[in-house]
Amino acid sequence: MNLIILFPDDFTAATRVTLTGRRHEHICQVHRAGPGDHLKVGLLNGAIGRGEVLQIDDNQVRLEVTLQDAAPTPLPLTVILALPRPKMLKRIIQHVTTLGAKKIYLINAYRVEKSYWQSPWLEPEKLRELCLLGLEQAVDTRMPTIELRKRFKPFVEDELAEIAADSRRLVAHPVTDSPCPVDIDGPATLAVGPEGGFIPYEVEKLQDLGFEGVHLGPRILRVETALPVLLGRLFPGR
Repeated sequence: MNLIILFPDDFTAATRVTLTGRRHEHICQVHRAGPGDHLKVGLLNGAIGRGEVLQIDDNQVRLEVTLQDAAPTPLPLTVILALPRPKMLKRIIQHVTTLGAKKIYLINAYRVEKSYWQSPWLEPEKLRELCLLGLEQAVDTRMPTIELRKRFKPFVEDELAEIAADSRRLVAHPVTDSPCPVDIDGPATLAVGPEGGFIPYEVEKLQDLGFEGVHLGPRILRVETALPVLLGRLFPGR
């Protein structure tokens, strides 16, 4: 937990917060903080600063907080991701959040197992929990939006053109001649398929909307590996 994220209902006064539960345990067990110590804190979807420990006991910690720094600039990116298996989904959401993506669509595809859509990790509170872990790691406060689309064709035909408007459109696809571009200028919409990739029909539907097929070289990567690599190439240092 590189950042302790604060919520509006933590505040007991304009600059005072009281924390319990996981955050209290982390401050006690990991930071081993005591009165007078300072911790990096940030208000969800707000500014980042520091909190001075005023009082700490077995149940709660009270902080005096000063919030003056802006959160990191989000990546100008929309991620269109074929729903991965639940165990992988947990890691991917954290990684993508840590890297600064703020718009994520989880979509269906031919190679997505129907059972994946039954995962409890798709519940809004579970996805929020995963995003918070990513934000804490990145020292960021801006919560991503995650939307679910269970039907590929209606999503692509009815929504995707507007979602991807005014952006460079890329689909990660190993069977293509074009390498992934590096350090692009401007916003992007990136589509990434499931394990095994999008089938030809799905790639064609995306290409009909102007998506360029790009690859990462001769090695076939798992989605959880490919996504960070793609984002690192598209937006290095951001």
